[in-house]
Amino acid sequence: MSELVRTVLGDIPPGELGVCDAHDHLFIGSPALPGQELDDADAALAELNAFAALGGRAVVQWTPWGMGPRTEELPRLSRRSGVHVIGATGMHQARHYGPDAPAVAHDDLAGLFVHELTGAPVKAGLIKVAGAYHRLDDHARHVMAAAAEAHHATDAPIGVHLEGGTAAMDVLDLLCGRHGVPPHRVILGHLHRFPDPGIHRAAGEAGAFLAFDGPSRVHHATDWRLLESIAALADAGHAHRILLGADTVTPAARSTADGPGMPFLLGGLRPRIERELGEALAAAIFVENPSRAFAARWRP
Repeated sequence: MSELVRTVLGDIPPGELGVCDAHDHLFIGSPALPGQELDDADAALAELNAFAALGGRAVVQWTPWGMGPRTEELPRLSRRSGVHVIGATGMHQARHYGPDAPAVAHDDLAGLFVHELTGAPVKAGLIKVAGAYHRLDDHARHVMAAAAEAHHATDAPIGVHLEGGTAAMDVLDLLCGRHGVPPHRVILGHLHRFPDPGIHRAAGEAGAFLAFDGPSRVHHATDWRLLESIAALADAGHAHRILLGADTVTPAARSTADGPGMPFLLGGLRPRIERELGEALAAAIFVENPSRAFAARWRP
């Protein structure tokens, strides 16, 4: 069984993915971000077009179930922009679901995830889960157990929101140590928010993919250490595990609203990485690594 990347328009060979924004959002909404919803399809298309104009060929939307992913809109946006789009299932922290979150976290989350990965009209290609700050609460453990079960049923990759970039090793202990998910099927997100080189190296040595996703955010306190963190990982032998994404989560962060947005990855960061860290590392981060991180031997 060959590995394929599951996009909203169907499965493609990994080599067709191209230059990839490995963590972003075209649509998202949460009670925790009132009035900041991404729900404008025209604005989403404009952002994709701006990304494509700089050579972007793929975007991974990490918006999980229940947070307004507008999955039915994604195929049209992908066709019109010419950009591959990978959607997500999964579940975020309880606070993003309002007061009814305990009822939402029902017993068959794994079945829901598997359906969205394999049986939905527009299939997801990623399971998104989330930890709490410096710990894994009961909600996170429940969702991650369901994600692991869905992974074993489908081989889907699991993307992890690390709150503040923390608890990376706790996540790997739970998903990989307890639930048997292979480390290379786990993508640890937001590592730039906790720029501890020792933790980054340990996660790389464990075999996980390491995502630095958030430079589209305005005034991230750790952005100035992004290239330093990437260089340290490359020097430690983990260049083949690094991913980059813009993680655009508010309308103001989009390039069409004078924010950095998706295009900043290619117009701002890629030239600096090529110039300061080398073209080979840039190619690994934007092309080669995503083609492995999001490919799976999909089971029916």
